[in-house]
Amino acid sequence: MIKLFHAWGSCSLAPFIALEEAGAGYEIAVISTKDGEQRKPDYLALNPKGRVPALVTDRGVLTENVAILAWIAQAFPAAKLMPDDPWAFAQAQAFNSYLASTVHVAHAHGRRGSRWADQESSFEDMRRKVPETMAACFQLIEDGMLAGPWVMGEQFTTCDAYLFTLSGWLESDDVDLARFPKVQAHFERTAARPAVGKVLARAAA
Repeated sequence: MIKLFHAWGSCSLAPFIALEEAGAGYEIAVISTKDGEQRKPDYLALNPKGRVPALVTDRGVLTENVAILAWIAQAFPAAKLMPDDPWAFAQAQAFNSYLASTVHVAHAHGRRGSRWADQESSFEDMRRKVPETMAACFQLIEDGMLAGPWVMGEQFTTCDAYLFTLSGWLESDDVDLARFPKVQAHFERTAARPAVGKVLARAAA
């Protein structure tokens, strides 16, 4: 059985959605990052990085969203969560990598400043910068990264689950989603998918 370690409000929502879209048999283990459960010995034994997501498979434990999302797509090919064409697959990986290495990091500067600095004045400076950097990231996505209606065009992929997840952070970063009409339409379109609704209902339960 596949088991995803997930924290609500985190980037692990993307593989949660991908698993549901794939029709996979899986189990969810919810942990609280606010309570520091990701740093407890039992979890660190599973994932020494002390972060979510972590995906337990019959081959071992996977970490990092880009890798986990690619694995889900390849493990459940009938769901067509990644393009078959090598060039298009690489483009999808590039998009997901941008979300992981640039957009997520810009967001994290507002909440995890201690990863990069020690002084409270530095943390405050980073927090002030977040609306600017997040808006710049999403402007780039708005202007040239959405083929439409989904990230890669006509096919819903893991890119869409990931973008939906990070788009949901904009309000907390003091960025108005409405500034980006294409991204907003994508967010609403994704939220309307049955698999996404099922996942989000778990959060409300």
